[in-house]
Amino acid sequence: MSQEDKIIEGQEPETNQKGYDTEPRWYVVHTYSGYENKVKTDLEKTVKNRELEEYFFEIVVPMEEQIEIKEGKKKVNLKKVFPGYVLVKMIVTEATWYIVRNTRGVTGFVGSGTDPIALTEKEIRQMGFDVASIKFDYIVGDSVRITGGSFDGFIGTVQEINKDKSKVKVSISMFGRETPIEVDFSQIDKIN
Repeated sequence: MSQEDKIIEGQEPETNQKGYDTEPRWYVVHTYSGYENKVKTDLEKTVKNRELEEYFFEIVVPMEEQIEIKEGKKKVNLKKVFPGYVLVKMIVTEATWYIVRNTRGVTGFVGSGTDPIALTEKEIRQMGFDVASIKFDYIVGDSVRITGGSFDGFIGTVQEINKDKSKVKVSISMFGRETPIEVDFSQIDKIN
């Protein structure tokens, strides 16, 4: 199958005429309510049939467990976190945009007009999705400066490192006492 057959006749997948990012990023796709899982399934089939796995990385309908107790019995249900939305990690080109936009049940990308807007790393982290790994070369005992949040500008010492959550516990001096606070990896700088 030629590249032209994979997407749309006459368009190469690498075509990025609108200046879209060539790195995979998370985008939010708006769907008709109740069509989220159908959109996910249809999009996954299209990606597989057209051999576009190098452009589409993950398609997710965010769900959370909801515990319900009826007549003394515990029942766990899955509930959509964002009804009417599907998250897609993809490389946007004219052709991949066209495929997503023309999937049955999709009303469009979240963004301004026809341009999809990628989620920021902070938004992705808040939703619990992967983020480009932050280079972290601190060890317990290092002196650091807080560079964000409520404690911006404070200097402290690394007490604990939690790589799974991308968090660090730092001991800072506040009101003459050592106080432990938890901050993101991205909110500290090492002091030499």
